[in-house]
Amino acid sequence: MSGSNVLKCGFVGLLIAGFAVSVGAGARANAQTAPVKTPPAVGTIKDISADSLTLTADSGGEIKVLLTADTKVFRVPPGSRDLKGAAAMELSDLQSGDRVLVRGKPGDAPQTFAASAVIVMKQGDIAQKRAKEKEDWQRRGVGGLVKSIDAASGTVTISTMTATGNKDVEVHTSKDTIIRRYAPGSVKFDDAKTGALADIHAGDQLRARGTRSADGSEFAADELVTGAFRNIAGTIVNVDASAGKVTVNDLAQKKTVEVMVSSDSQLRKLPAPVAQRLAARLKGTTAEASGGTPVQNGTAVAANAPAATPQGGGSSASVGAGGNGAGEGGGMGGGNRGGGGDMQQMLSRLPASTLADFQKGDAVMIVASEGKNGGNPTLITLLGGVEPILQASPQQAVSILTPWSMSNGGAGGDAGTP
Repeated sequence: MSGSNVLKCGFVGLLIAGFAVSVGAGARANAQTAPVKTPPAVGTIKDISADSLTLTADSGGEIKVLLTADTKVFRVPPGSRDLKGAAAMELSDLQSGDRVLVRGKPGDAPQTFAASAVIVMKQGDIAQKRAKEKEDWQRRGVGGLVKSIDAASGTVTISTMTATGNKDVEVHTSKDTIIRRYAPGSVKFDDAKTGALADIHAGDQLRARGTRSADGSEFAADELVTGAFRNIAGTIVNVDASAGKVTVNDLAQKKTVEVMVSSDSQLRKLPAPVAQRLAARLKGTTAEASGGTPVQNGTAVAANAPAATPQGGGSSASVGAGGNGAGEGGGMGGGNRGGGGDMQQMLSRLPASTLADFQKGDAVMIVASEGKNGGNPTLITLLGGVEPILQASPQQAVSILTPWSMSNGGAGGDAGTP
């Protein structure tokens, strides 16, 4: 689960648990009278002064939180659902970026809130938890395209990409498995909603974390997230940077598609050597056979290939024609067994591009969310420099990009991990 999603669930859990903070004799005097409870203010600290906080509220807008000498402040770990692990802290220890839930009542002025208690999740604690979860999704993750769903057995069969080709993996769920679904029109894992197997359809993308069988053909899922995404491979027809949209001629559908670009969209360009190695893989040849770079452990390697972070404690390896480094387990950072590396990590190490870096006629591959209420899809990843890949096999090209679209799911890192 991502950092902010953890916070939302944690704060909601605190509310559900009905925690109570004593705020003085006035509260005790009214103990026998059921008071009208004011919903708490929840958000992120934007600014701090001696006697107030300015929150960027989760509900939208800003709220000025008024503090007094009687305001109680408690620090809780991310994900807390009660105050059992709470520790008292000083107001002076609050920082911009901290997440808070404020108990109290509306102030006299609009958009103000008089605080009786402030429950804090520190920004540093959030970042640490987020990093651990991201590592866990990468180390114990698997992902790919959904082929079939067996609701009776709680099994979802997915097709993953490995260094030796496509491989089917049976993802098993139980009553304890957390299932989430990306919201239409959203590219954020934070926006994923609690779902069920009935929400999953063939062709969806799925990412799960859990335990893989010895041969990699089965996977017991602790948590999974799915979504309906569009894969587009083609050439750019028009770029409108001011409006934040790009129009692409979809080679598969043979029609133009207008895709919206948001602040969360990821734009990158592949270096020519990497694109050539991926193209060689689609052709079923090694990089050596195609006049490229040497092969190591079944994967083409180049000295200038971006380094991949080791998976599962293994040694660092360069990314080459082995695709996404799925090893036995499949895509999306799925616990690499045979060298290679995580393709998403390689992608994140490339310099970020902007729409201004792309122009009419450029070949691109895109993963986008389905448009909300039939609207235009929203860009998740746009990858340029892919001419050799589309020339090699336009039909299979989009399958290379498929695992990347949900790489942050569950991690919360860039989008948010899912």
